[in-house]
Amino acid sequence: MDRCIVLVDAGYLLGAAATLLRGDAARSRLSVDHAGLIQQIRDRAQTETGQSLLRIYWFDGAPDRVPQPEHRRLRVMPRVTVRLGMLTRVDGRVQQKGVDAAMHAQLTELARHKAASDIVLITGDGDLLPGVMAAKEHGVAMHLWAVQAADGAYNQSEDLVAEADERQLLDRAWLTQAITATKPAPLDIPARAAPEPSALSATSQASFPVPARAPTPTPGDLARSASAVALRWSSDAGWVDPDDGIPLLDSLTTPRQMWVDREQDLSVGGEPHEVGKIFAARWVERLPHDQAADLLDRLDQTHPRIPRSLDSELLRYAARFGAIANDALDISDDHRVRLRAGFWSGIEQSAGALSAPTS
Repeated sequence: MDRCIVLVDAGYLLGAAATLLRGDAARSRLSVDHAGLIQQIRDRAQTETGQSLLRIYWFDGAPDRVPQPEHRRLRVMPRVTVRLGMLTRVDGRVQQKGVDAAMHAQLTELARHKAASDIVLITGDGDLLPGVMAAKEHGVAMHLWAVQAADGAYNQSEDLVAEADERQLLDRAWLTQAITATKPAPLDIPARAAPEPSALSATSQASFPVPARAPTPTPGDLARSASAVALRWSSDAGWVDPDDGIPLLDSLTTPRQMWVDREQDLSVGGEPHEVGKIFAARWVERLPHDQAADLLDRLDQTHPRIPRSLDSELLRYAARFGAIANDALDISDDHRVRLRAGFWSGIEQSAGALSAPTS
């Protein structure tokens, strides 16, 4: 059959791109235009094979194989099929399980049924070598694409490279048309007013003078400040029972609202500050009217620390966005700071709108 098929190992493609662009394999540090990336893959596959595209298979991992927002966006794109494996934790690191096996099975099945004359693989996994060899025996031309390696490193199986019929490089210029390394934006942490001088004794004022507050602290200042420390280490990781009396967003959300939230999240890019603001806005909006003022006051007293039950829920919510992490425990310290800063910014904005007089 004169057509081509592309099999994408998303863990390899995005992990290697992150290593090239940022120096580490954390996909959470990338901003990906998935629609643009799919179009680039389609155009290049058709040009290099000289065949029309039948389909792109996108293989990735997800907690409990539950599609993340990026997977939900991808699977409704034309000519794209998403296949999910598991994400598991091994020695403190999240790893994909079942993705290579799924790719191998798909490759051999496509080749056996002669679904395409050319198959493009974007992977570095040597476990696919038997599948590549079998596909060639069925008369399929195998094209292997490699992501440009950082600092001359090697990021593909040597045996896999040797077995491919054609080899192509996805270089930095090609990748950065749809994949960019995220840059930290200035933190937006609502300030709390310093105590009035009159509230301090003369002795206290002499011993502990109140410093003038800089209008806009730099990221470096914040990184060394108590606020940034609290934002970084706001709670224990993982689930924490709500023992502080602050209601969780889940308890304030109806099934209908939950469905609407998930639909709206499809359009969220996943920038940590933005995700934190969205979470906070929903929390404030759904507070019981007769308790809102008291709960917001109690929350304000903990600033900049977020009560641990609510903070843990915020981390679990953020983990749904592939641009941040695949698991709450893998959210980087920098992203946790930005996520919590966005939460406080959202609280400040939403609480202000809640208390504004209506005409």
